[in-house]
Amino acid sequence: MRFLLTGRTGQVGSALLQALAPLGEIVAPDRKQLDFLDLKDIRKKAQDSRPDVIVNAAAYTSVDRAESEHDAAFAVNASAPQALAEEAKKLGALLVHFSTDYVFDGEKATPYVETDAPNPLGIYGASKLAGERAIAASGCRHFIFRTSWVYAASGRNFVLAILAAAQARPELRVVIDQRGAPTSSVALANAAAAIVADPAAMRKPGGVYHMSAAGETTWYDFARAILAQKGLRTPVVPVPSAEYAAPAPRPKNSLLDNARLRATFGISLKHWREELPAVLAAIN
Repeated sequence: MRFLLTGRTGQVGSALLQALAPLGEIVAPDRKQLDFLDLKDIRKKAQDSRPDVIVNAAAYTSVDRAESEHDAAFAVNASAPQALAEEAKKLGALLVHFSTDYVFDGEKATPYVETDAPNPLGIYGASKLAGERAIAASGCRHFIFRTSWVYAASGRNFVLAILAAAQARPELRVVIDQRGAPTSSVALANAAAAIVADPAAMRKPGGVYHMSAAGETTWYDFARAILAQKGLRTPVVPVPSAEYAAPAPRPKNSLLDNARLRATFGISLKHWREELPAVLAAIN
């Protein structure tokens, strides 16, 4: 099997590079080798690679900066996936794409299912939703995996930010009124790779699937769990979202219902508390 993997240096992309390695040949250009703002470059890379599976882990993920960089967010999160999808259609390739809980407004009381109506609150979520819709409209075979609160041992994420802040500040103030399921990039990559590696799974219906860790927490309780496992005693103070003047609003409820993923592929991600220790142990 031949793969074209984008976003190889990101949290999910770097995990996928390892998870997909046993399955076949991987063409994984970095940012210097593939300009995600250049649609011609994207199309040429797909044509030259002639993959069986295109795995798109590249994304514009700066939620707040997206509010002032609309064009860049939509270029990377919508136009680029559209180009990959159209090339996948021509090649007869499968497109695996990763999306986000931010396509929802967070007003629902229970976890979101795939058929719930999206209503993004900000530019980031709107651009990711536009990417989902462009992929579906292309007619290519595709799996879109929506996930939430992704973290890893490297890159830019909540876990590393909390650890750095705990070393530099006398106390931390962390939001308590947003719920979600922190999802390890390694767990996410391994689940996606397991699906691609299974011929029976590859024949399953395409479309959107929710793929996030089991369990739920708040940013406040997640921060406390991180510090506790690292043996750090920095006090954590719970605060409401309204206390932060962030440019982009966040959904209060980021929980995703993974029942369709489990029923279709027999795959369930572990509870977030089970995945956290391995990630913390891998942090330099």
